[in-house]
Amino acid sequence: QLQLVESGGGLVQPGGSLRLSCAASGSDWVWYSIGWFRGKEREGVSYISDNGDSTQYAESVKGRFTISRDNAKNTVYLQMNNLRPEDTGVYYCAGKKGVLLFRPWAIALYDTWGQGTQVTVSS
Repeated sequence: QLQLVESGGGLVQPGGSLRLSCAASGSDWVWYSIGWFRGKEREGVSYISDNGDSTQYAESVKGRFTISRDNAKNTVYLQMNNLRPEDTGVYYCAGKKGVLLFRPWAIALYDTWGQGTQVTVSS
């Protein structure tokens, strides 16, 4: 079973930036797509396929957030720029073996979740 650990959260002023990391342990890492979610309701934020060829973003973060992965380091990154107060929340990464191109925000389909990292955007 893949295990995921998020890091990189913190307190930042509006307009600032943070880079979140989702580090994975497990030999099947390269076969997993990764989604980023936030908040108690697990709002979908971003998604990247297992080979990194496909990415998706929620409308609210398009143009501000960028997802990427480094399979050699078993890590997915979420670069968050121009942060807004409404971006505040606990951010979770989740792994799904295979791809979810048409339903990237379907939380019930993900196989494993991290514990989350807090992001607070406030002046």
